[in-house]
Amino acid sequence: MPAHQPPQIARANGIDICYEIFGDANAEPLLLIMGLGAQMVIWDDEFCERLAARGFRVIRFDNRDIGKSGRLSGGGPLRPLELLKLRFLKIPLAAPYKLFDMAKDTVGLMNALGIESAHLVGASMGGMIAQEIAISFPQAVRSLTSIMSTTGNPRLPPPSRAAMALLMAPPPKNKDDYIKRFAMMWKFLRAGSFPEDEARDGALAERTYGRGLNPAGVGRQLRAVLASGSRKERLGQVKAPTLVIHGTADPLVHPAGGKDTAASIPGAKLLMIEGMGHAVPIPMWPQIIGAIADHAHGAAAKAA
Repeated sequence: MPAHQPPQIARANGIDICYEIFGDANAEPLLLIMGLGAQMVIWDDEFCERLAARGFRVIRFDNRDIGKSGRLSGGGPLRPLELLKLRFLKIPLAAPYKLFDMAKDTVGLMNALGIESAHLVGASMGGMIAQEIAISFPQAVRSLTSIMSTTGNPRLPPPSRAAMALLMAPPPKNKDDYIKRFAMMWKFLRAGSFPEDEARDGALAERTYGRGLNPAGVGRQLRAVLASGSRKERLGQVKAPTLVIHGTADPLVHPAGGKDTAASIPGAKLLMIEGMGHAVPIPMWPQIIGAIADHAHGAAAKAA
């Protein structure tokens, strides 16, 4: 079993960031960056342990405005009219912060931990943050793995209507509602039947609820994504060895988003996983962990 340090708080970019470390202190550092409204524990403990067992010091953390990390203020609930103005009139969305600020949080956490550069693995919005780091802080990136993410290119197909309805739904009113919504949401995002994952949903919902919810923070994160625009052209500057992983059945970020990411980054490798939705289900862990580990170790070997 890899070494495991309990959650701690670091001051990064002026914000308290809650993080947790799995694996040997001398192993290659690998940061897991989570998606919109998702706490770090959505990177499953066992998933982190398996990655650590492949020779990494795995660090997961709560992004700003989520879980045990610092909370900000401002940016009221997103209104449909704002989305329409953004999409059809290209009127920018107001946002208290953007993905660049969240990228600075991540680099700030690395600095606080004495890590000059690391392998970055980002899922969904976390993939967007990881892309932004690779563009703006190239010296901090040993390799980049972007999972179920996109470039922000406005020409790409939008999320399905059902996925948008899920994103825009009002927050649950109480714990029971939250637990039901959590199970329903993940069943939808997985885009298929995964009994092993479904059996864990109740306990994971309890855990995330217990760590603390911040619906207004989720709204600010969504504003950050929508206000940050397209990275497509700037991704051409990325020098880090890049792997893009995307599911063929993703209902939230269209598979075209993964393909566009890989096409935009010079030399990027693309792994499309048949039947994978907008989640990392347990039966697919061996393939996904293997791909991440092989990519990161391959990048490290080339750099040596």
